[in-house]
Amino acid sequence: MSDISSIGRTWSEVREEMFTPEEIAESDLRVALIGEIIKARQEKGISQRELERLSGVKQPVIARMENGSTVPNLSTVLKVLASLGKTLYIGDLKKK
Repeated sequence: MSDISSIGRTWSEVREEMFTPEEIAESDLRVALIGEIIKARQEKGISQRELERLSGVKQPVIARMENGSTVPNLSTVLKVLASLGKTLYIGDLKKK
């Protein structure tokens, strides 16, 4: 049994107790990146199957990437982004 009780606490409070700030930042960045990929695909009105054709990344890989069940490697992300007319931007992290 764990000494940690989550009853009556927010997810943010529990998350900060369970994970390091670095792990939280990495997770937040991954969620934001995948969210932007999904948004770009939907804005173009293309299916995952069409994105496969454009990017060369198999549709099941795209599906797993979008639903968060896998952490894609950088080359996969770059292929998908390029086919959507997007790129990665390196900038300063915003402090909360």
